[in-house]
Order: sequence, then structure tokens, then C-alpha cells
Amino acid sequence: MKAVVFERYGKPEVLEITEMEKPSPAKDEVLVKIYSTSVTAEDPKMRGFNHPPLLKLPVGLMFGFKKPKYPVLGMEFSGIVESVGQKVKNYKPGDQVFGYSGLSFGTYAEYKCMPASGLMYFKPQNLSFEESACMVNGPLSALVYLKKKGRIKRGDQVLIYGASGSVGTAAVQLAKYFGANVTGVCSTRNVQLIRSLGSDSVIDYTMQDFTRNDKKYDLIFDTVGKTSMKACMKLLTPKGKYLLTDFGFSHIVAAFTSLFSSRKVIISSSNFHWKREDLMFLKEIAEKGYFRPVIDKAFPLEKIVDAHTYVGRGHKVGNVPISVR
Repeated sequence: MKAVVFERYGKPEVLEITEMEKPSPAKDEVLVKIYSTSVTAEDPKMRGFNHPPLLKLPVGLMFGFKKPKYPVLGMEFSGIVESVGQKVKNYKPGDQVFGYSGLSFGTYAEYKCMPASGLMYFKPQNLSFEESACMVNGPLSALVYLKKKGRIKRGDQVLIYGASGSVGTAAVQLAKYFGANVTGVCSTRNVQLIRSLGSDSVIDYTMQDFTRNDKKYDLIFDTVGKTSMKACMKLLTPKGKYLLTDFGFSHIVAAFTSLFSSRKVIISSSNFHWKREDLMFLKEIAEKGYFRPVIDKAFPLEKIVDAHTYVGRGHKVGNVPISVR
């Protein structure tokens, strides 16, 4: 099978397409013929070993300091079940599925074996394979922060900073689904997009500083780690929450001290909270028309270097899927 591998950390050019042995499923595994995967904002960091100082040591211990222990990247996927192990009862050949391979990576390839009990479910019928491959990382991160950590409820005032990214575009749609009043913050070129996703108001950060208005928010969700914690805390309601996907040591300290305050700073490695039931929920609201992943630009597998270069610039809108087939 074809697969994209990298034998050393570095620029996008370290990624190369090669032939690898096609895997065979174990008794409790499913062999998925991958139709689409994606390049998330984290993938270039893994490829280049470009992690925040706090993460370099644990990431290096898990995935290798000098060279990658897992030479095939990619975590999101959609595809068709080709075969199943003899103990698998919940899937059969021909099933269309989507899911997340986790820290085993490996979805930059034509085939991937997944545990039948893993983070995988039947693909939304109304979405393409490319869209379905982007139904995991951003949407599940947004769901964890808004629902499981932020306890979002109907009528909440919610501000989403970085509203045009993978997590941000998902967060806008989910917050509206949960009945919140949403303010999205993005650049000029994405204002109309965020408005079309249902945001009640949109702030163009190139024209206006959202921290200088008097509006109070129940939730401020910074999806890119570029807001001022001090300024945002002042904009929270008495029991408001400041949610961060990207954080440093000062945020960790603030999250601990906020345990004794009515206003909370919430940080989390959201993927530890992802459940199969969450994929079932996302499939349901997608098929009912309440959610659809935003696609920026799709690349074929043969253009994986270009895809990583594009995402690495940090200006992608929504998601960047990779067509494997």
C-alpha cells in the first residue's frame, strides 16, 4: 500500500510517499480502506518537532527525540471497512466509517487497522468522505470545551476567538446548536463565513479590539491561544469561564488558583475526553443539518508536502482534508 512516511524531523520535504506492507486486522480489529484523512494544525508540529517548551520533554519521550517512532502521521480518517477480525460484531465489510486513530497515527496511508471498540463510527450519510474525515479533531475539541468543560447552556453569551479555524468553525456551530448567543472573532476575510455559520455577531480583530467593549460573556473560548488572560477575565460574568486550547505555565497556575474563584480558567488535553458516543452525536446533528465541517482546500495524497506547507503557515480556514482515494 501507499503511505506517507518521515524518517527524521524537519520541513515538509521530509515527507515521502513509499510502499509499505498492507496490514491485516487482529481478531478484534477492523481493516479500513482509507478514502480521506486530514492535516490538522498539530501535524506540522509533530513533523517538525516544534512543540511548546512544556511539551517537548513528554512528546520526545513518547514519540522520539532524534527521529520519529511512528513514521506515518495522520489521525483523522474516513473510509470503508474492507475486512474484520473474527471477534468483531459491530462492523462488516462495506461499512462507511469515520474516526480517529489517536497516538498510533497512521492515517496518511491507504489502509489502517482500528480496534473495533476504538474511536470510530458510521460515516454521516449526507457528508462526503473528505468532510467526514474532518468530523473528529476540531469538532470533538470544541464539544469537550463547550459542553463537558464549559457546561454551555441555552441563553449563554459565548465569545469564540479564532472562529475561522478547525476548532473555531466547529465551536460556532455547536454553540448555536446548544442555544447560545455567539460572538465570533476573526479576520476581515472570514467575517462573512462566520456569520453564515450562525454567529449572532462577528468582530473583525483587525478593526476592533473585543476586550475594549463592555459586553460580558459566560464563556470566552480562545481556540488559538492568542488572547490576553487578564483582559478576558475582566469580560467574564461572575460565574464565567475562560477556555483555552493552547496554554502556558501562567495559564496552568491561573487554572489552579481559579478553583477558589467564581470565574474559572479552564485548560485541558481535550482528546482524553473524547468518546465514541460523541461521534454518534456529531453524526446525528450533521445528518439533521445542524453541523457541517468547513473545508478550506483539499489536497491529494501526492501533494502532502504542499498540504503541510499550507497548514504550517497558520492561516487555514476550517479544515484541510487529504484525498487518499
